[in-house]
Amino acid sequence: MVIVEGPSDDEALELLFNRIYDQNVVHVEIVHGDITTTTDSAHIVAKIGDFVRIRSTRYFLKQSDYQEVIHLVDTDGCFIPDSSVILDSSAEKPFYTEQGIRTVNPDGICFRNRKKRDNVKRLASLNHVWRSIPYSVYYMSCNLDHVLYNKLNSTDEDKERDAIAFAKKYKDDVPGFIAYMTKSDFSVCEDYRKSWNYIQEDRHSLKRHSNLGIAFLKSS
Repeated sequence: MVIVEGPSDDEALELLFNRIYDQNVVHVEIVHGDITTTTDSAHIVAKIGDFVRIRSTRYFLKQSDYQEVIHLVDTDGCFIPDSSVILDSSAEKPFYTEQGIRTVNPDGICFRNRKKRDNVKRLASLNHVWRSIPYSVYYMSCNLDHVLYNKLNSTDEDKERDAIAFAKKYKDDVPGFIAYMTKSDFSVCEDYRKSWNYIQEDRHSLKRHSNLGIAFLKSS
């Protein structure tokens, strides 16, 4: 099972995941939001486990049917210092740059960041979900559009258009996609634990980085 945040994430990656894991059945499941901001760190593991368990009932799957769960999360700059969240009365919604977040509600974004980083750190330390299924979480920083298309602050229309174009580009070039995720200047793929330490430093969670390539190196 691959857990993603939104429909455009699914459009960009579902076919590629199916071709990479072609000996398996891949279920891409959409959260429709950011699950790391909807609860606290004391309950996030149970929430992910419940998500997997409930989705599994649709396919009559039990824990032993799973090889692994792969979870993709956007960092959304959650590890930056509060001083990098800037008041901007003209920002109708949070506006991301690689230096900071501009918003009409800095206190709200700082609160969100604290909740999100506590949850993400908890998930990064997690080895299994729903008791026994191997689990790994991988980041897209600042978000999936930033990593895949080098764009920040995309509209929903941009996300859908770019996702379709990306899937078309790599649908018959899986080695090219894997090389893109593992060998680009945004790739942080040497070690899973070190990759999570890296994204928590300085303003890395706003800059263009991803450790998703580690999942593909493990599968090769």
